[in-house]
Amino acid sequence: MKTANNPPSNISRLLIFCFGILLALIGLALCLPGIKLVSLGGSFYYALAGALIVVSGVLIAMRRMAGAWLYGIIFLATVIWAFWEVWPSDSWFWPLVPRLVVPTVLASILLLLVPFFPAYRTGGAGKRVPFIGAVTLVLALVITLVSAFEPHGVIKNAYVPNADWKHSPETDEAGNEWRQYARTSMGTRYAPFKQITPENVSQLKVAWTFRYGDLPTGSAEDQNTPIFADNTVYTCSAHNIVHALDAVTGKTRWRFDPQAKSLMWERCRGLTYYEPSSPVALQQVNQVAHTSDAHCSARIVMNTIDGRLMQLDAKTGQPCKEFGQDGTVNLNAHLGKIDPGYYIPTSAPTVMENLIISGGWIWDGMRIGEPSGVIRAFDARTGELVWAWDMGNPGIDKLPPPGQTYTLGTPNVWSTPAYDAKLGLVYLPTGNATPDFWGGKRRPFDDRYSSAIVALDIKTGKERWHYQTVHHDLWDYDIPSQPALYDVPDGKGNSIPALIQLTKRGQIFMLDRRTGTPIAEVEERAVPVDPLPGDWMAPTQPYSVGMPQIGNTVLTEAKMWGTTPLDQLYCRIRFKELRYEGEFTPMSVKGTLVYPGSFGGMNWGSASIDESRGMLIVNDMRLARYVYMVPRDKAPKDFSLSSKTHGEGYFPQAGTPYGVTTGNLMSPLGVPCNQPPYGTISGIDLATRSVVWEVPAGTVQDTGPFGIKSGLKIPLGMPSLSGPMTTASGLAFYAGTQDFYLRAFGTTTGKLLWESRLPVGGQATPMSYIARDGKQYVVLSVGGARQSPERGDYIIAYALPDGVGQ
Repeated sequence: MKTANNPPSNISRLLIFCFGILLALIGLALCLPGIKLVSLGGSFYYALAGALIVVSGVLIAMRRMAGAWLYGIIFLATVIWAFWEVWPSDSWFWPLVPRLVVPTVLASILLLLVPFFPAYRTGGAGKRVPFIGAVTLVLALVITLVSAFEPHGVIKNAYVPNADWKHSPETDEAGNEWRQYARTSMGTRYAPFKQITPENVSQLKVAWTFRYGDLPTGSAEDQNTPIFADNTVYTCSAHNIVHALDAVTGKTRWRFDPQAKSLMWERCRGLTYYEPSSPVALQQVNQVAHTSDAHCSARIVMNTIDGRLMQLDAKTGQPCKEFGQDGTVNLNAHLGKIDPGYYIPTSAPTVMENLIISGGWIWDGMRIGEPSGVIRAFDARTGELVWAWDMGNPGIDKLPPPGQTYTLGTPNVWSTPAYDAKLGLVYLPTGNATPDFWGGKRRPFDDRYSSAIVALDIKTGKERWHYQTVHHDLWDYDIPSQPALYDVPDGKGNSIPALIQLTKRGQIFMLDRRTGTPIAEVEERAVPVDPLPGDWMAPTQPYSVGMPQIGNTVLTEAKMWGTTPLDQLYCRIRFKELRYEGEFTPMSVKGTLVYPGSFGGMNWGSASIDESRGMLIVNDMRLARYVYMVPRDKAPKDFSLSSKTHGEGYFPQAGTPYGVTTGNLMSPLGVPCNQPPYGTISGIDLATRSVVWEVPAGTVQDTGPFGIKSGLKIPLGMPSLSGPMTTASGLAFYAGTQDFYLRAFGTTTGKLLWESRLPVGGQATPMSYIARDGKQYVVLSVGGARQSPERGDYIIAYALPDGVGQ
């Protein structure tokens, strides 16, 4: 008989007692919320398993073998239930982790304690059975841990080469340079260079690093894609500070600070390099400037965060004084009342021939009658207004009458247009009419042009066609991405000029860019119709069934996730509390789950097309969001715009019956409630219109529960911003993950071929050029990942060692 003076006996009793109490507490934490889940119509598992675990824990604390046997039965039932609930699934691994890892850990500990139970009488070899069982479970956990470092949910299909693919003329005309946000007006982010290849990309090294000295803090973000012309790299910071850098050394040639300020949403996604298109045009410019030299013969065009359109001399950085007033055009004019932060041109200006197209981002959750979403074209030489497209009043094709404004609150164009010089058309991706989530006061033209692609005549600004991707948008599914223009085979030996449009919904539309007619099949499908009082809903919505749909699976309670059963249970309860009937679930006071969320799907980073292979490369994010409609009598009386960041919190929607509270659906640990991946990178064959490959986007190395870095290179697939860039050699470069890496993938395989650790994360699109030394460079602006507090101010250029690839 053991006595109190026997230390092993006292320790074993204490361990068994503590383990039993822990198990009982875990059971309570499952059972009580589990009862709530059952009351909401959810799974019975948590309530039943939790209650039985409580009993098991109490019995174990009393050192009764019945408790161990009961937990063993619960564990086996849990394994069966987990596989049953997850099946069928494209990927078993991550759905099983929260269901089985913690129960397996607890079972392993219990097996090690079983030999110390008084009623355990097995002798001889039987004493080793619990130990063998524990080792087996620990081995399973080790295998699980090792497997976590391998990507799951990967799609790999065969790519069939097609000889019909060829570069667009615009791609070849751009030569070795990258003068626009997407390199050319076609929006493909394709560099026709072959020096850096899949075979030698592993040798890519940092060639130079530049610190631009404007750290993006607060709501500021570095989302800049540099441009390159005349052996100079041009880049802008979140506060529109422009640097001209030597393309080979990274040394500063000049710096210009416009002293731009905004209450929020500070970012500069890009600049545009412009040269007057003819000697006559240049002569006219010089006459205005009263000079005969090459003053501003090449210019840097920039929007600022406080609503200015500026031009700088590309050689000196000095304002081109003949443009507008001393180098500046006031974009705030005639838009209506602009409160601080309500109008910000965040995307790179679009220069087409001798015109500059200007749109802008409107803070669209604030009030009825926000600033106008008018689109204007300015003379790129003088800044004079050439035409305006006011969708609410097409009769105003330049300035509005004295004392009037353009139509207030119209859908805006905050992303980047694309244009086809041959067809003479510019393609506008539009936002939705303000405010986002209640549309009872929208006008016919608001509903006509919201969340649409609109083709305008470049010379006149008159509409040629439009195509809508969401009818009466109440979910903030505005079009965030620049259209990609590319000619696709028609199957008869010819090609069709296509426009490929990514959307927040994960739908990819392929249209004939001459007419707006779908090339890939689109069908109207019935959706739920149950509008709030005073509003209405469209009975059908367009689905691009002829193209792959990325990341827009229908959610279920079983697809709620967590790192443990406890936070998974929390997410399941949240799911059942919210109204959800698919991506077009009606808004409600009870709360609506929106998925894909208003961040996407795809976002402003846009697509890249490997023009040599007809491969469309896209990245997406998969975050469920909640939206609560707050009746006006219950809405907060005070509201601070300066406290709003990244679409989180309360938005008043003044002038409507409802305010809105919205945010990402997250577990108490700060982990998204929907199961991973939370972001992927995909390669789509435009000939077959099918997914060739899909891989998770990044790891959890630089993030984790409660925002604490895990340090683990587990490729969970994280929300991704920015866009990819492809090359003629068959590489896709991408850096918009939540971990701190620039990566290169094979465009036809999705195989990770190279990665380089960054000082902080990135949310900008890479670009590439060939400099005067004959080397191909890949350049990235690195200012910090969206969800990370770590910020930087780096421009990093990569190149191969001397003699490699040349």
